[in-house]
Formats: sequence, C-alpha cells, structure tokens
Amino acid sequence: MTPDCMITVSSSAEAVAVTPYMLGFHPTDSLVVLGLFGRLVDFVVRYDFPPPDHPSALEEAAELVAAQGAGRVIVLGYGPPGPVSPAVLELAHMLREARVRVEDTLRVHDGRWWSYESRGPAEGTACSLGLAAGAVFQGLVALPDRKALVAQLAPLEGEAGREAEAATVRARARRASLPDDAARRAGREAIREAERIARSGGEPTGDEYAWLNVLLAEQPVLEHGIDRTSPERWRARLWTEAVRRAEPTQVAAPATLLGFAAWRAGDGALARVAVDRALQAAPGHRYAAILDRLLGAGIRPSTLVSMRPLPPRGRRRRRPARGRAIP
Repeated sequence: MTPDCMITVSSSAEAVAVTPYMLGFHPTDSLVVLGLFGRLVDFVVRYDFPPPDHPSALEEAAELVAAQGAGRVIVLGYGPPGPVSPAVLELAHMLREARVRVEDTLRVHDGRWWSYESRGPAEGTACSLGLAAGAVFQGLVALPDRKALVAQLAPLEGEAGREAEAATVRARARRASLPDDAARRAGREAIREAERIARSGGEPTGDEYAWLNVLLAEQPVLEHGIDRTSPERWRARLWTEAVRRAEPTQVAAPATLLGFAAWRAGDGALARVAVDRALQAAPGHRYAAILDRLLGAGIRPSTLVSMRPLPPRGRRRRRPARGRAIP
C-alpha cells in the first residue's frame, strides 16, 4: 500500500493476482509475505530462499514480519515444491509462534497456485490476471522479473549516453567556477527546479540533469533532497532518470534519493534495487547505508522523523532536533 494507491485483497486468488504488482515484478524462487489490515494490503516483502547454512534466516524474516503488526498475513512461495514447500511451511509456523495470524500459505508456479491450507485441484488453480485489474487501474505494473527492475536503472547507451557524458563535462566546468557556498545554494535551487518540472509532468533537460548530479556530490545538497522527499510517484521517475544519466562516480547520491523516494512511496522492491546500486557504486556511502539498514529492519516510513545521522559527540545543533535520528 502507498499513500496514493490502495489495494484490497479478499481471497487467496486475489493475493496471488496482485502480489507481482505490489512488488513491481513477477517473483521467482522467492518467499513473499503479504500483510493485510482488514482487506487492505498494508505491506509486501520478498525474501530469497534461505541457504542451507543459514537456518536462522527464516526466523529473522518472521521477527521482521511480526514487528509490522499486521492483522493477518498470507505467505506465498514461488517455484517448484522441492524448495518452496519446506520454506513456506516453516515460515508460517514461525509466524504463528510469534502470534501472527496466517490466513493462507500458497505455492505459485508456472501460472498456477496451490494452497497448503485447503484442498484444491491436484493440478492447481490458474492465476487470474483479471483479479489484478484494481492494481493496473491505479497505475501499478509488474515487470517480468527482478532483473527487469534492475535494468530500469541501467546507464544510458549509444548517442544518449554520449550526450549525457558531454553534459557532465560542461556541468563540472561550471561547478569549478563556483565557490563552495555558491555551489550549495545552486544545488538546492537545482533540486527545487527539477522537482517543479517533474511535478508538472515534464522532464529536466540533459544539462539540467548533469548539473543536478554534479551538485549532489555536495553533502548539504543531498541532505536537502532527502529532507524534501515525499511519497509522490513523480519523484521516483525523476531520480530514476538522474541515476541513468549519472557517471559511475556520481551514481550513489541520486540512487540514494531514488531509494528514499521509493521507500516513502511504499515501493520496497525499487527501494532495495536503488540502494544496492548506490552501495555498489560507493560502499561507504553514509545515507545509502542508513537506508539499507532501514529496509533490512523492515522499518516503515511513518515511524521515521529524520534520516540524518546523529552529530558527533560534543557538537551542538543550532536548532532543536525534530525527532529521534537514526544513528
């Protein structure tokens, strides 16, 4: 569920139909938990099957799901019965031990699904795409798999890629002519202008994207972007394009903003892909690492007041903190 997209589920068949649209892609070899309040989808999380040498992985997943406080959950496993059945049943058992109401446990494979809780046809039940009409109507899409989601952040190629490189060269020369304070002011202005354009349905020019990516290297500029992030979908589109146009040394900042925007919008799959991209480009990136921990802990955006790290000991803030920061 996102603030501007509300999906309801009233049966296991509907759960199977809408889950790919909630994730943003059709899962394979995956464990998925759909959390519900009444008929409303509150959250959806996906896990890889735990490796044999990490038996506690399912216990960790159960703890995180239980911490969300959903009224009930549906556990789905995607793949053949060999790896799926023991993982689904064990996770469901752990959730029930944690006092989570498990409404159904399902296996999905090759366009059909089976329930472990109720008897159905041996050949399974066909997945009904028509039941996902509500998700499609609200603008959700389901890519073929997670690789397709990752590919959406791939760098521009061909002539478009060469144009982006030339724009970056111009932006760096422009930045070199500015003192640091002026560059930071320009960065904040560039963020607000890009947001204004994207909010109205437009798209910044190649030079505007390049200027934005160059200035995001300034930490105060990146923090300004983080502070302004809210759940609107146009923000994800804006920062996705910024990531695609960024040079390898610039990727971490726009990818972090994309991850934060996707997380705020309830798109955990895109947030995870964006954070992975940021940390791959810059393993020690402070804000990408913070968001990585938030995603790993299953923390909801509504519980977070500030994403800023705590200041060093002995350093006093000029303004009182707005809330508890994440260390």
